[in-house]
Amino acid sequence: MVRDFPRLVSIPVLLLLALLGGCDQQKQSSGPGQPRKAADHLVQIQTLQPRQVGMDYLRTGALKYRKLVRIYSQETGRITALPWFEGDYVEQGKQLVKLDDELLAAELAKARANARQAQQDLSRFEELHRKKVASKDELLRAKTALDIAMAEQQILVARVGYTDIRAPFTGIITERLSEPGDVVPKHAHILTLADPQSLITQLSVSELLLPHLKPGDEVEMRIDALGRTVHTGRIMRIHPDVDANTKQGQIEVQLQPVPEGARAGQFARVTLKTSAAQRLLIPFTALRRDRLGEFVYLLEQSRASRVPVQSGLKIGDRIEILQGLDAGDKIIIKGFMGLSDNKQVVPKPAK
Repeated sequence: MVRDFPRLVSIPVLLLLALLGGCDQQKQSSGPGQPRKAADHLVQIQTLQPRQVGMDYLRTGALKYRKLVRIYSQETGRITALPWFEGDYVEQGKQLVKLDDELLAAELAKARANARQAQQDLSRFEELHRKKVASKDELLRAKTALDIAMAEQQILVARVGYTDIRAPFTGIITERLSEPGDVVPKHAHILTLADPQSLITQLSVSELLLPHLKPGDEVEMRIDALGRTVHTGRIMRIHPDVDANTKQGQIEVQLQPVPEGARAGQFARVTLKTSAAQRLLIPFTALRRDRLGEFVYLLEQSRASRVPVQSGLKIGDRIEILQGLDAGDKIIIKGFMGLSDNKQVVPKPAK
């Protein structure tokens, strides 16, 4: 048994030597002088084609009255009549407020008496001037006195009229700030009158969308407080300026007709629709940005080529390209990890 022990040990030793020899051969085949093959950079591409696309944009705002007037006193006086309360409908021409006009009426009567006297004096001086008894200067002074008396009379007629305030249009009372018996000074806010048929919503809209809108365009509007019913509206006005900081313009949308139950302050959702037009659209994720601006990667001769672009409106999960791309360009839409300009890539068509 002792003589056979070396023979048994020699088998594992031989196996170990064979393994070590294989490792040496592997090291020699991939030595430091032989570069390793880099992995392929896979990207997904899409061929750019123009599409006939119309745009729908949802914007939100609050309803408000476009036609609203605040009723102020133009004379100091005690309120003798104020029959209207919040929510009351008032027809055009109806009396809203009456102020005590007793003193003004007396002053007006005095002014009318002065005007009559001035008229009589003028007639007398005209007769005397014809008889060459009164001078021309005396006649001119009489005419001036009549003009002054008539002007004072007109002023008091206007002031008496200010004590009787009437509705300038048919509307609804939204504020009542005084009571009968109150003595109000000049320019005191007494009532507010609004036209319920003038409800609008004012919306902020991107400067990129404004060129696609015009007054009279039909829109869809949904008022949360009135359920899911879709109401018809139209763009009534587009404001001429754009905010320099936000790049947003303002438009006014009017309900046509105003639905029952609509009130100022209610939350409204407005869908703006634009006509279909040829647009170059790319996936929003394909548009890249850095400190130099917006860009995309094109596929050119199996290499990624960085191209600066100018984007436009975002439509769903896509964005419009206004400058920098043409129909037929192959853009890279996936595989941006580690991607750089002029890097060789292996393209895969988009599914």
